[in-house]
Amino acid sequence: MELQEMGPVDYLCVEFPDGSLNGSAFPLLVDLVDRGIIRILDILFVRKERDGTVTVLDARDVELAGLGVFHGAASGILGGDDVRQAGTVLETGSAAVVMVYENAWAAPLAIRLRRNGAHLVAGGRIPVQALIQALDETETEAEIASAAGGR
Repeated sequence: MELQEMGPVDYLCVEFPDGSLNGSAFPLLVDLVDRGIIRILDILFVRKERDGTVTVLDARDVELAGLGVFHGAASGILGGDDVRQAGTVLETGSAAVVMVYENAWAAPLAIRLRRNGAHLVAGGRIPVQALIQALDETETEAEIASAAGGR
């Protein structure tokens, strides 16, 4: 597939505290792939050891964690620098999945925009916790304004 024919590509690193990597959420990821919502371009499972080193889980470790469906999904997009970067944000003893994926659901729009000469100049992601906090602050401000106006 040509890059011009792809949807937006994102990456993520999801940390699992020590002992919590059990694979129970991964069927939902497989469902997203099966329905064509995303396409996994690369995926790694890593662990930050007690001594601070970060290692990529081998196929046996991935199978033991019940994540065998993802065995062989690695394409080489993610490399040593990405593993080291993940290590800087992970807690000691935790594991993580690092994934690069295409937002296949957005491909038709992205392709049309590119063909029309448009290009992305900024982007980002708002963490759910930040959104909740902003909404709570807005609600509190509205309550204060309402109370002040109701006197």
